[in-house]
Amino acid sequence: MKIFTRIENQLAAGITAFESVDLSYDDRKRGRLILTCRSGKTAGIQITRGQVLRHGTWLTNDNDEWLQVNAADEAVSTANVSDPTLFARACYHLGNRHVSLQIGTGFLRYQKDYVLDDMLRGLGIEVVHTPAVFEPESGAYAKGHSHSHTDDHEHRHGQSTGHHHGHDGD
Repeated sequence: MKIFTRIENQLAAGITAFESVDLSYDDRKRGRLILTCRSGKTAGIQITRGQVLRHGTWLTNDNDEWLQVNAADEAVSTANVSDPTLFARACYHLGNRHVSLQIGTGFLRYQKDYVLDDMLRGLGIEVVHTPAVFEPESGAYAKGHSHSHTDDHEHRHGQSTGHHHGHDGD
């Protein structure tokens, strides 16, 4: 089994063969993980704990083997908010609860939580449940910079047009 131990900013020049995997946000936060690559092969990740693997992150090892980690669609709550004041209020209330939160143009996204959904609905915000990529903010105290692909994910999941795929409730 291949074990990937180092995070790299980009794929090394000349590398054409690599594995790839789609992982949930919770799995992308783990320092140790056994996974199944898209190819069907089993691999492992052993990196320093406390790091979040963002969509498109490259991992390698001492054997010059490579793995691309991508964000998988997962069960999330998405709040579409066009009013700037209401948007700020929603961010404030979710932030007070220390919720991992993805902030995009006109939408907020968090891991599916019916209590939080009800709180936002109480503020007059529509909340929908649709499988989507979850890439929350890294936080003000995180090392490095925020690595966001919000625009790519918005278009991929119809958020920029206000449309969504799938169904609203479970």
